Amino acid sequence: MSRDPLWSELGQAFRAIKGVAERTVSGVLAFLPEIGTLSNKAAAKLVGLAPLANDSGQRQGKRPVRGGRAPLRALLVFVAGLVAKHDPDFAQARARLVQAGKPAKVTRVALARKLLVRLNAKARDVRHALAQPA
Repeated sequence: MSRDPLWSELGQAFRAIKGVAERTVSGVLAFLPEIGTLSNKAAAKLVGLAPLANDSGQRQGKRPVRGGRAPLRALLVFVAGLVAKHDPDFAQARARLVQAGKPAKVTRVALARKLLVRLNAKARDVRHALAQPA
């Protein structure tokens, strides 16, 4: 990873989020090398963090998260809990969801999606900066 300038810059940008360590960076880059080139919605669906409708006719079912890249989803759910301990923005989002009475799994998935969106934005900025001629 240190030989590739893109991956080393992405690693530095990702580790700027307190709670994201080298293993997380490696996992994200291994399971989602196209990060930063996708929209936030597309990235969330690709990882399996987007709620998918389960409707039929007039019935409206639950909107579970499923499919996608399960190892990366599990990693992001775990790391998002750690990030929420260090980042006030994530802690406020968690508190807001808990106060609204959301189940624990819904809260964890929402924080994981928030983390993925933030990582995607950082990756987009790094890719854009490296694409600019010096």
